[in-house]
Amino acid sequence: MSMMKLTASALAIAAVSATAATARDQVQVAGSSTVLPYASIVAEAFGENFDFPTPVVESGGSSAGLKRFCEGVGENTIDVANASRAIREKEIKACAEAGVTDIIEVRIGYDGIVFASQLNGPDYSAFEPADIYNALAPKVVVDGELVDNTFTKWTDFNADLPDEEILAFIPGTKHGTREVFEEKVLAAGCEATGALEAMVAAGMSEDDAEDACIAVRTDGKSVDIDGDYTETLASIDSNANGIGIFGLAFYENNTDKLKVATMSGVAPSTETISTGEYPVSRPLFFYVKKAHIGVIPGLKEYAEFFVSDDMAGPSGPLSEYGLVSDPELSETQSSVSEEKTMGSNM
Repeated sequence: MSMMKLTASALAIAAVSATAATARDQVQVAGSSTVLPYASIVAEAFGENFDFPTPVVESGGSSAGLKRFCEGVGENTIDVANASRAIREKEIKACAEAGVTDIIEVRIGYDGIVFASQLNGPDYSAFEPADIYNALAPKVVVDGELVDNTFTKWTDFNADLPDEEILAFIPGTKHGTREVFEEKVLAAGCEATGALEAMVAAGMSEDDAEDACIAVRTDGKSVDIDGDYTETLASIDSNANGIGIFGLAFYENNTDKLKVATMSGVAPSTETISTGEYPVSRPLFFYVKKAHIGVIPGLKEYAEFFVSDDMAGPSGPLSEYGLVSDPELSETQSSVSEEKTMGSNM
């Protein structure tokens, strides 16, 4: 690694403890449960191939990881936050207020959100966003009128779906997966069913209507899962009629337990996600605290290794686990190598 000058923030780390580097010689990572398996693979391979300890990788969700990331600078704070969504402006502001001003955004590739159910359960083989909205929204359009949702079975609004009680296990609000689910499924379904138009016609502002479109009912038909995908899988195991939301990689590693539905007629796969054909996909990220580079041993090397062709390329192990390789991976590699921070033109 080339020599570099310590930034003011890096000096602040050193001021926390004269032995900061020796006190903590492991890179610390936390955040998205979707990114967790990829980060774990990279961390293990990094420990085996570099003269640095294996990084410590924890889960907890995108929002929780970014909250920890933005707590400040120093060896008592994490170095990397994994996220299945882009960092929000309010999080960037919180980071800045805590002294985390130089953030390196790293896009590792793409993942799809899939709807899956028990392998031998009901035939949930095909969904449209409108189906998910009708199943889970507090208010729906019936005979042209916006009314409280009293649907109890999937066949109440779509005769082609199984005659089963509605039960969906969806990601909790702290998961990046939830944001993509809201935007690309609930909001899309709200518009497709005419509910958005009906809300505005009833006097709601467009902003309020858009917020209402991503709300979910609270009568037990929709269940938030605050843990990782293993908790969702356990819920599906215990409820034969349930459907769950998973990342593509998790589903592909549990095809002996789950079967997946199409969305808008497209089956989720690395191919349909890479072409943009599958409608419910999103980029995955991790964020690096630049001030920790050169202070926490192996941090930059870990970041560079993560996005190397050997790991995140089309033929790398992350691809084999379900990550859709980023077509602009080489640009990401350059950004990491040059330590480009968000908003910089370095």
